Amino acid sequence: MARKSKSLSEAVSKEIKSKFDLKSFKTKKGLDQNVKFKEQQWIPLSDAFQTVTSIPGIPMGHIVLLRGHSDTGKTTALIETAVSAQKNGILPVFIITEMKWNWEHATQMGLEVDAVADEETGEVLGYEGNFIYADRESLNTIEDVAAFILDLIDEQKKGNLPYDLVFLWDSIGSIPCELSIRSNKNNNEWNAGAMSTQFANNVNQKITLSRKESSKYTNTLVCINKVWTLKPESPMGQPKLMNKGGYAMWYDSTFVITFGNIMSAGTSKIKAIKDGKQVEFAKRVNIQIDKNHINGVTTRGKIVMTPHGFIEESPNALNAYKKSRQEEWASILGGADFKLVGEEESQETYVNAFTEEPS
Repeated sequence: MARKSKSLSEAVSKEIKSKFDLKSFKTKKGLDQNVKFKEQQWIPLSDAFQTVTSIPGIPMGHIVLLRGHSDTGKTTALIETAVSAQKNGILPVFIITEMKWNWEHATQMGLEVDAVADEETGEVLGYEGNFIYADRESLNTIEDVAAFILDLIDEQKKGNLPYDLVFLWDSIGSIPCELSIRSNKNNNEWNAGAMSTQFANNVNQKITLSRKESSKYTNTLVCINKVWTLKPESPMGQPKLMNKGGYAMWYDSTFVITFGNIMSAGTSKIKAIKDGKQVEFAKRVNIQIDKNHINGVTTRGKIVMTPHGFIEESPNALNAYKKSRQEEWASILGGADFKLVGEEESQETYVNAFTEEPS
């Protein structure tokens, strides 16, 4: 009897489905539109970056993390992104909350900036150009950064900011949430909660939705993420590189680049030397594509960072860079007959490994 009932039920269900028009249903509910995403575009980075990683650059419309210990190439990648964005008609939006920004370094790398000077004294009063810049003068909390990004996206939607935008935040982990400020206590759990609420549940969704064809503009969020080292869980275990600010941005990111090593920066200096005098002009660093949900390519290699951007770790690239800087270095070293010397990778370790994120 149960079997006969089941057969009858299946027959009725089949009959209903045969008369059902799914296309009409989706049209009625407004579910037949906005299903297509734009073709993936990239903000190109240097030839050296592309050669070492086999990746064109920064994927537009995505959340991108640049992570690693101090002085490992994260800012170089950030500025390369801004320079390329300007060249391709994309507006760079600098969000500088760590306050280590240097306009001279940015212009050295090719960022187009106009210095605004006092007509009488010549003193530089500020900088103008095809970019937007905000720092700790107005952005003091995680909530401030989120509100700033959302406001610009809203202005863009209204037609008041007619550009694709690339938000460049330096850095996650450099500012607390509002509750931490009010409590005068930098609580990592509160900060992580704010990152989840403000970004994972809000900002990040706005960024990735701009990939859809229904969006006139495509927006990208590139963040430098401060890191810390987690102690091994057992004597035979391995330390882990952890992101400050919790897991929200890691989970939402589709593209993650890691610079350096887990327990150290893992860099080695490259110098020009003459008669005991030396100019340190570059550092060799490990670079790894740790996460790639765009095309699945994950790679690891070495790249050389200079004040002018990335170059390849090859004699030809180093000699070409030497030739381009020869006059400058000769004036410092007292002659052009200098030689290039590369040190071994630094073995300096970060002695502070933690069982939980440090404040």
